Parts: sequence; C-alpha cells; structure tokens
Amino acid sequence: MALEDSRTRWKNLDKDLKRIGSVEYATQSVGRPLLAPTVALAFIVLAATGAALFVQLDQTPIMIVLAAGLGAYMALNIGANDVANNMGPAVGARVLTMGGALLVAAVFESAGALLAGGDVIGTISKGIVDPSAAASPQVFVWAMMAALLSSAVWVNIATVIGAPVSTTHAVVGGVVGAGIVAAGFSAVDWPMMGTIAASWVISPFLGGTIAALFLAFIDWRIVKRRDLIGAAKVWVPVLVGVMAGTFAAYIALKGLKRVVHIDLGGAVLIGLAVGLACYAISVPVIRRRAVGLENRKRSLKALFGLPLVVSAALLSFAHGANDVANAVGPLAAIVHVSLAGDVADKVAIPPWVMVIGAFGISLGLFLFGPKLIRMVGDQITKLNPMRAYCVALSAAITVIVASWLGLPVSSTHIAVGGVFGVGFFREWDEGRRTRRADKHKRSKDHAAEERRRRKLVRRSHFMTIIAAWVITVPATALLSALVFVVLRALLG
Repeated sequence: MALEDSRTRWKNLDKDLKRIGSVEYATQSVGRPLLAPTVALAFIVLAATGAALFVQLDQTPIMIVLAAGLGAYMALNIGANDVANNMGPAVGARVLTMGGALLVAAVFESAGALLAGGDVIGTISKGIVDPSAAASPQVFVWAMMAALLSSAVWVNIATVIGAPVSTTHAVVGGVVGAGIVAAGFSAVDWPMMGTIAASWVISPFLGGTIAALFLAFIDWRIVKRRDLIGAAKVWVPVLVGVMAGTFAAYIALKGLKRVVHIDLGGAVLIGLAVGLACYAISVPVIRRRAVGLENRKRSLKALFGLPLVVSAALLSFAHGANDVANAVGPLAAIVHVSLAGDVADKVAIPPWVMVIGAFGISLGLFLFGPKLIRMVGDQITKLNPMRAYCVALSAAITVIVASWLGLPVSSTHIAVGGVFGVGFFREWDEGRRTRRADKHKRSKDHAAEERRRRKLVRRSHFMTIIAAWVITVPATALLSALVFVVLRALLG
C-alpha cells in the first residue's frame, strides 16, 4: 500500500513537472519573437539618450533627441531590408551560412560607414527639394522629421511582407511628400524626380541583363564543356580578375569619397591594374584548387566559393559607405538646423550621428535580416555559386555604368534585378533545350508538357517585389505629408 502511494506521488510529481516544463516552453515560444523588437527598442532609446549627451541643454535638443531615435529606427530597417541584397545570393548558393553572412555583412557594413562614409551630404536628399523654400528653419526640421519617420515605417512594412525595397527611394518619397506640403509643388525638382522614376526600370533591367550575360558566358565556356575542370582553370582566373577589377573601380568611385576624390577615369585605371594583378595571382591558385576535383558541375563550388564571399563583403563595404546617409542624412540636417538656426545646402555629418547609422544597420541586420536574406537567396529562384557570382558582379558593373551615364540607380533594384535576370535566363535556356528535345522525340508526353509549364522564377514573389518598388515613392510621400501635417498641428 505504501509502495502504491509512493508511485502515485511520483506520478503526480512527474505530471506537475511536465506542466511546469510546458509552461516554460510556452513562455519561451511567446517571448522569443519579442526579443528582437525589445533589443531594437533599447537601441533606439540608447541612441536618443546618447544624442542628448552631445548637445547642450540650452540649445533646445528635444527635436535632436527625437530625430536621433528616428534615425536609429531607420538604420535598423536599412539593416533588415537593404543588406539582404548583398548577402542573399551567397547564402542561397550555400557558400555562406546565415551566421557567417550576418557576421561578414555587419563587419563590412560598419567599416564602410565609419571609414568611407560621406562626411558631407545634401540637407534634402538628392537635391530634389529647394531648402530655401521652407518658410522657416522650424518648418524645415518638421519636414525632415516627417521624411525620416515615413521612410522608416515604409521600409519596416516592406520587410514584414518580405519585399526588398530601395531605402533611397523611400527617403526621396518622404522628402517630396513633406516638401510639397511645406513649400508647395514648385519647390520640388520634377526633372530630377523623373530621372529617379526612370531608375526604377533602368536599375533592375541593367542588373538583370548583365547577370544573365555573365551566366550565359559561364554556361557556354565552362559548364557545357566536356572537360569542365580544364575550362574552369582557363576562365575562372579571368572572371576573378574581372571581379577584382570591377570592385576595385567600384570602391574607388563610390566608397572612398571621404578619403580621396577619384573621378571615373581614375577609378577605371585602378580597376584595370587591380584586375590584372588578381588575374596573375589567381592562375596558380585556381590550378592548385582544381587538382583532384571530379569533372562535374558541383566541383565548381570549390572554385567560385571564395570569390563570391569576397564580392559579398566588398558589396557590403560599398553599401555601408553610401547608404548610411539614408539613415543619418535627415538626422544630420536636423542637428545642423537645430544648433545653427539656419538651413544650409550641405552639412557635415557629426561623428556620433555616423555611429548611430553604422551600428544601427549592423544591429538591424542581426535582428531582422535573415528573413530578407532567405527571400533574395532562396525564394525567388534557385542559386548556385556561379549564378550568385553573376549577381554580385552585375551589381558592381551596373553601378559603374550608371555612374558613367550619370543615372541615379538603386543598389537594391540592381541586386534583386540580377537575381531575376539569372532566373529568367534559366527559364529561357531550359525552355529552349526542352523544345529541342521534344522536336527530336516528336512526342508530346505529359513530362514534356510539364517541363514547358515549369517556372524557375516564383511569380508571386516577382509581382510582390515589383508592386512594392512601384508604390514606394508615392506611399512614403503620402505618409510623410500626413506626418508633417500632424507635426505642424501639434508643434506649430
């Protein structure tokens, strides 16, 4: 009897422990999704608190404190959305793990922002609104606050729905919306806006076309050769040299403005010298790595893996150097107006403002970036190291070509356009081979019909991303106008 009572007590205790374990597991499951927003909120509060320490209390720092919080919020969203375009292909090609991609991107984004980030920016993004049109410095501050909040909110929404969008275009839309309400339609440089609108088409088309052309070249000269490894030993060093030269020119042109001014001709010469040097170095390296590899397509991963990782890191560096201004540009303008009391065409970015942008981008990447990295790398089309390499290379080449033509382009649109270009090329190539096979077989069996219907680019993601691109500027402009009206009513 005593033994039965003991067993009963142990069973009851075991049930109680299971209930407690279930409650703990449920609490963890509920709490885990709240961890990232909590850390992000803590960073925003820390940025606002830090801003209060760098300004004097008698110089009305309230707007600066609020703007610092909004700048931190924008930086988090840039890290969550924009950086995925650089790391997504490498992760999708299984060359980098998610953890490795987050680490590489965080280091090089921060380095690009802090070492080569532009120290002088236009107070109103891209010169699309005349600063002198603002009725007063206070009105200008309200407009910048509205632009910062609306663009950050829109990029946040886009991240939630899984759409990589241009943060540059989001800021532009925010500035336009607030500028129209604050100073009227005449204050907006509409020809510049037309050029920006044209970049919606030009950026992804150029990126996709260049990526598809490089993939077609690799397919033609390496993948479809009988001696695949022999062809790779000839052409992979050439491709590495092209990549190194292109990125050297890209970094010289877009990522070193703070250190030294280099024009397009100088950047091309630097790229040519670096490309030739890297070609000479890579020839023996590729030959050694090719020893013992099987003569099949999967073996190429060992040859393209390292160049792809390097290209992703360099893209992150250049992105940090250029796009950090999207987060801190309006914040720097607000700081200048609040402390100097006047509106200037160009203002310097204080170091503490740059730190907010740099670390905010890295933190946003760690907390929220994996979702968009998986979207770009896995869910649009299937990537391998060669395809991902083509996407990364097309991004750098497109920026250089656009700079030469004087066209404003979006790094987001270029990179995602490159992924689309690779996917649509694969569809076209497979369709061509299927039609040839069907012609020789002279049959229309079920398998052949299924192959013809097969789509290698997910149309649902394609339409979602295109729609988000199209409505980014109008959406942020409308939201910014509403925020400006509210600010003017509350603070005017």
